[in-house]
Amino acid sequence: MDPSRITLRPFKLSDADDMLVWAGDDRVTRSLRWKTLTSKDEALAFIEQACIPHPWRRSICIDDRSIGFVSVFPGSGDDRCRADLGYAIGVEYWGQGITTRAVKMATAQVFNDFPEIVRLQAFASVENKASQRVLERELDL
Repeated sequence: MDPSRITLRPFKLSDADDMLVWAGDDRVTRSLRWKTLTSKDEALAFIEQACIPHPWRRSICIDDRSIGFVSVFPGSGDDRCRADLGYAIGVEYWGQGITTRAVKMATAQVFNDFPEIVRLQAFASVENKASQRVLERELDL
């Protein structure tokens, strides 16, 4: 995959059909904190209510087509120096280095957008070896 084709951008309502493809797949959503989407109306509502108002949730795009997401949840109060990272992409894009590239792009941008953040953390389930590898690559472990 040509890395120049991978971009991050805010979600748009016009992403609903593409989002439904990947967020409507139980294999993608099983590790997420939100349920699998089942209709375009659910995708539209999710974009409108959860993606657009979110302080830092971006669509992972290939040629401007949404194939997944990366989110950063900044802390508040005593935790304002920390943020949690989350991500997922559609099954057809697994194993191609796209998520690793997107996380690297997000990491660079987040520290500019939120200068008070000094720690970005993520959790990957023991069963999710691919997600663990994304974090290992990003952190150069």
